[in-house]
Amino acid sequence: MFVENSLQKKAEAYFDFPHKHMGHALGIEFEHISPKKIIASMPVNKNTVQPFGLLHGGASVALAETLCSVGGWFQLDDQEKTVVGVEINANHIRSVKKGGTVTGTAKPVNIGRKIQVWETEIRDQRNKLICSSRCTLAVVKR
Repeated sequence: MFVENSLQKKAEAYFDFPHKHMGHALGIEFEHISPKKIIASMPVNKNTVQPFGLLHGGASVALAETLCSVGGWFQLDDQEKTVVGVEINANHIRSVKKGGTVTGTAKPVNIGRKIQVWETEIRDQRNKLICSSRCTLAVVKR
């Protein structure tokens, strides 16, 4: 996993959180952490498919919001603050069958003191666009 040097200490804190969260349940694996983009992959397996064996749209949204929220948190200098999602939308463009993997890339559109806006693209193993999402985050006190 690549972590930009300026974020190394914060990344260690994030990955040392003592509790499990949704990212663990979905098998999300971070691959790249920098101020300009966050990349993670997620398996299309029994935890992320709908009853017909295809990637569940909610799992795509969970991946997108995880990427945006983690990316937003890495933007903050104040340790007394965090970010929370206030709105997310997603366009599901193509399906992925169980057994595949998807990779999401989130990039900031706007980083403000109180509001952040992020875009995420989720692609399959052939680099085909699966989902396009936009997420608005609020910066709040912990």
